[in-house]
Amino acid sequence: MSPVIDFDEVAKRFGRLPVLNGLCLQVQAGEVFGFLGRNGAGKSTAIRCLMGITTADSGEVRLFGETVSPRAVALRRRVGYVAQEQHMYPWMSPRTLGRFVRGFYPTWNEARWRELITRFDLPIKRRLGTFSGGMKAKLALAVALSTRPELLVLDEPTAGMDPVARREFLDLVRGETEREGVTTFFSTHLIDEIEAVADRIAIVEGGRSIYEGALAPLASRTVGYSIAVEDDVPGSLPGPFAAERLRLLDEGVRGGRRHLVMMLAEEEMPGPTGASYSPVLNPGWRPERLSLEDVFVALVSRHIGASDAR
Repeated sequence: MSPVIDFDEVAKRFGRLPVLNGLCLQVQAGEVFGFLGRNGAGKSTAIRCLMGITTADSGEVRLFGETVSPRAVALRRRVGYVAQEQHMYPWMSPRTLGRFVRGFYPTWNEARWRELITRFDLPIKRRLGTFSGGMKAKLALAVALSTRPELLVLDEPTAGMDPVARREFLDLVRGETEREGVTTFFSTHLIDEIEAVADRIAIVEGGRSIYEGALAPLASRTVGYSIAVEDDVPGSLPGPFAAERLRLLDEGVRGGRRHLVMMLAEEEMPGPTGASYSPVLNPGWRPERLSLEDVFVALVSRHIGASDAR
């Protein structure tokens, strides 16, 4: 089967500014795919290319195996889209919004719409101008799901929400996508959101993908070490194994200790028996537990450093 989403060496510039720079990634049917990157990394531009709002300068964007173009209306009707900012007529209510939107979608399911409005606890007669940001995001999600989409695209949908509203929205996304089996493309810069919902991820920086795959292998390939600054020997690494088989992603000094984040080569990954490496550490070095946020920052920092060097 063709991927639901396929970015093939996609490039896009705005004037002299390159925003996408050979972006490649694929999203398969039925998965929740996390699109992770800093603000300004190219995520929103990639989604605009995917939705046919913006045309790529080169490369190809394919949706359901077909090339996306501004005229591909039939393709876009198969997609439910929740944008970062919800632009809704403030005088409308959910009831009038449903009547307005359903005329654009032959697949609109009125029973599903009313079910979601009730499940998301949205007042059907209340004016949208009185809705909070979290309520508007839930309403946009209800609209998107009521079109019975084959693909759900979420572009930073929780921006500006408080932690409680964010958690509620993420629970709704995960629950509804599992229930309906819809492919979901979730763009965010918030690490905990990816951990909560994604099956696979792509990390984008500088308009290109610097990692694509599952979360677990990324975490198991990345290790951290630290040493007290006064015990550090300039140029030393934690041990012979690190010097030979790990590449340095990031380093810094915090709390009087020098911290290193390093990545294990794929050929050094633990085998099916689960046996892993046991590096011999030089005196003073100790292993550190890394969060996904630590790994993300290290990967992005390494890419930025390499770009600056060029």
